[in-house]
Amino acid sequence: MVKNKQNIAILIVLIFGFSLLYFGTDGFQAFTAEKARVNNLMKDHPIFPEVTLEDSEGAKYSFSKFEGKYVLMTFLYTGCTDVCPQLEYNLAQVHDLIPSQYVGEKIEFLSISFDPTRDTPETLKKYAQYFNTDSTAWKIARISNEEELTSLLNEFGIIVIPDDYGNFQHNSAFYLVDPNGILIEVLDYKKVEEAATIVTTILEEKVGRN
Repeated sequence: MVKNKQNIAILIVLIFGFSLLYFGTDGFQAFTAEKARVNNLMKDHPIFPEVTLEDSEGAKYSFSKFEGKYVLMTFLYTGCTDVCPQLEYNLAQVHDLIPSQYVGEKIEFLSISFDPTRDTPETLKKYAQYFNTDSTAWKIARISNEEELTSLLNEFGIIVIPDDYGNFQHNSAFYLVDPNGILIEVLDYKKVEEAATIVTTILEEKVGRN
């Protein structure tokens, strides 16, 4: 009798643990918080909110400037000395791997700073030079309005945690937005060729439908 009770108790614990694992990992699809975040974004497909961008040339405009084109974007701050330079270097590689007939015509690139106080247009312009960005098809910009910036970061699941030294802990990825401003892909920035292939395939399908 005691043994049966023990077996039942063990079974209940196992079922409870299984349930926690199932729901906590989005049906076993997400075994990390980052994967779960991406899965949720792909379910929600958020729309790029209304914000005012100010680029490295000092020009100001809304995201509607990119209407009708895909936009592959990153989020960064220029004071970052670890992941951000690699993130932008990898984005430059993706830029070069995508067939040139699409760049500027069907797709543009956008790097957004979440440190607008220090990342002035002049600072952004100097930073852009390290990656040989083509200003006609690749903008590096900031969002000065704090509420607008927070809205965008929240919509796209960007986690930004400041420390006591002027730096930030943050997640990084490539974000692909469609011509209607809808987030359709979150890509691993470390997998350059895979990201370029996915984006190129989407662009080719779009051209094929037109």
